[in-house]
Amino acid sequence: MYKAILLPIDPENTASSSKAIETAVQMVRASGAVLHVLSVVPRLGQYAANIFPKEFSQKNKAAVTAAIERIGDDIDLPNDQIQLHIASGSVYDEIISLSRKAKVDLIIMNSHRPELSDYLLGPNAARVVRHADCSVMVVRD
Repeated sequence: MYKAILLPIDPENTASSSKAIETAVQMVRASGAVLHVLSVVPRLGQYAANIFPKEFSQKNKAAVTAAIERIGDDIDLPNDQIQLHIASGSVYDEIISLSRKAKVDLIIMNSHRPELSDYLLGPNAARVVRHADCSVMVVRD
């Protein structure tokens, strides 16, 4: 069925990702796939980079790394079925990039309840759905 599943998550907001995590674990168990868990650290713009201390980006990446490792430890899958990834840049670009590199055949991502401004999907989920080379399952929180 599936060989590689990508689960992009925000480690700062795991409560909103809980249904997507549960869905991904069920799909991995059913198919024997490898689960790629991705967290993206947005790059600071030039203006923001000048405001924050020089070590801010490194500390932020270290905090995200620690958080995603905790999430990985909490996911009830064997170690050979889970891979953790951290990327830096645009969320949707990094999701698409890893999905291609890892030859993912399914992306499972959460999307918040729509507001008037987004109608159906959040902007990252909508872009991933439009540009992914594989199937995308959007799980509502």
